[in-house]
Parts: sequence; structure tokens; C-alpha cells
Amino acid sequence: MLIVRQECLSVGELTQALQESQPKVSRHLAQLRSNGILNDVRQGQWVFYRLANDLPGWMLKLIDDLIASNCLKTEYQQDIERLEAMTSRPQCCV
Repeated sequence: MLIVRQECLSVGELTQALQESQPKVSRHLAQLRSNGILNDVRQGQWVFYRLANDLPGWMLKLIDDLIASNCLKTEYQQDIERLEAMTSRPQCCV
């Protein structure tokens, strides 16, 4: 949900926000990418992840409904706060 809210995040940003190890975050991102849910964008030394553009309509609706309902916001509020508190975050320009 963080990637959906922010549109584009790096592995480092996700690692910091989720307080998980880099290998664990990378493993999960690789699974999401290999299943067509995320796309990766390489920009210099950074790899950013964003929601795939060609997701089925039902999946996009489900994601939109989850965001609109705010049902997950309390669960992820600390993750959002940690992400927003990060200084010198890399910028994804894609």
C-alpha cells in the first residue's frame, strides 16, 4: 500500500519504512514483480518500484477501494510516518 500511496519507492525507502531487512523486502518485491503486480524502474544506482500499469480492472478497483476505505491506514500509519520522516530520499522521476 505504501507504493500505491507514494507511486514509486526504492528498496531502501521500503526497508526503512517497514523496518524489515533489505533481503526480505527485496524477496517480496521480486515476487510481486514476477507476478506482474509491480514494475521496477532503474535510475542510476537506484531501483524504484511502482504498481504495474497493466493490472486487471478488478485489481485496480480492489486497491482503490482499500485506499478509499482507510481500513488499513491505522495498521500502516507508523510505516507512513517513518517514510515521511526520512531525509534525503531518492527521487523517482518516472
